[in-house]
Amino acid sequence: MPSWLVFALIALLPTDAPRPPLVDFLGGPRTVVCLGDSVTGVYYHTGGLRAYPEMLEIALRQHYPQATLRVVNAGISGHTTRLGLDRLERDVLAHRPDLVSVAFGLNDLTSIPLDAFRTNLVSIVERCREIGAQVVLCTPNAVIDTAARPVGRLEEYCRIIRDVCAEKQVALCDQYAAAMRLRADDAWAWRLTMSDEIHPNMDGHKRMAEELAWTITGQRVKLLDLPPPPLPLRTTRQRIRNRMPLRVLAMPPFHDYLRAAILDALPDAGEVHLELFEWPVAGQSLAQIEQYAQETVRRQKPDLVIVAVPIEAYTVDGRPLDHEPFVRSYSWIMNWALSFGTREWDCLIVHPAVACNVAAAPHPHDDLVRRLVRAQDLSLIDRGPNDASSTETLFRQWMRNRLTESVIHP
Repeated sequence: MPSWLVFALIALLPTDAPRPPLVDFLGGPRTVVCLGDSVTGVYYHTGGLRAYPEMLEIALRQHYPQATLRVVNAGISGHTTRLGLDRLERDVLAHRPDLVSVAFGLNDLTSIPLDAFRTNLVSIVERCREIGAQVVLCTPNAVIDTAARPVGRLEEYCRIIRDVCAEKQVALCDQYAAAMRLRADDAWAWRLTMSDEIHPNMDGHKRMAEELAWTITGQRVKLLDLPPPPLPLRTTRQRIRNRMPLRVLAMPPFHDYLRAAILDALPDAGEVHLELFEWPVAGQSLAQIEQYAQETVRRQKPDLVIVAVPIEAYTVDGRPLDHEPFVRSYSWIMNWALSFGTREWDCLIVHPAVACNVAAAPHPHDDLVRRLVRAQDLSLIDRGPNDASSTETLFRQWMRNRLTESVIHP
């Protein structure tokens, strides 16, 4: 079916009506390349292992389990349409893609004028079409309004993207509009999809992948319930197996439990040189713990980080922190506990219930912590209902399971 006819049919369909896919994924091996900036690439804000392009591949495989396909992530932090155009041949066209998604704007609005932004987008579209690739232009995700990236200015760049789609008859994935619909329906639910002021966390990326899969396939898919990736102790396991030194930064009391926990799981690991560093948190506020994370973790380059924020840091003058400052600081503690780009070390989060007596009253932020950790695509050590095990027992059991199992489901 000619592409112009596909777009004409799409225009006549209701917003959520099933429609023809942009690519015949069952007609042979297919390659999709996602070109963009740090939101597209794999960085700290989604846990450092995957982002929406990787989730898109999962979605496409759900739709087409018999298909031979791959999704290439061509996102680079700080990039604009100009830089994307500069590397288009190497990072996109060289893969001979059947479809290219293009997602820029968050950096363009700080350095690329609107007319140049439009010209760059048109050039990217035309060069992709020259090799026979379908193109999807994506508006940026919605952001928290800041002086650096004011929402009003971002909307001007979204308008340019929509105009280019109409002018060039290109498929539009309106991520900004989808996020704003969620925000209008439930502002707090939208806030919890953001890792920082401009980057979505993995929950946000799952929603972005759902929207992009819908644009490409014409069918809806649900990704929000997918768990974090398996093998949360991949680096730790490899270093122990290879008898390499293991540098660990851990909040108390888990820095005291770690050596015994490793030997309990792997008795022959006694030859491994374990360098343990305590992350001091006693008497610290959540903001102070965040500041320490910013100043220390990435500079130290550990192999394993164990984040166990004490419940005392959740309160001010005996009252729970308001939701917004709590979410912001807790998210940034996790962000700073990870390497900037692709994850270079293991990162575990321990729920405060693990360090508390099982009879302790639940804290108002208990479920919020669980939601934030999952949204960051990280693994959580938690206490099950009515589990009266000691803190050390819970920790050692979790470590034993993760260090010894070949297939792990967090």
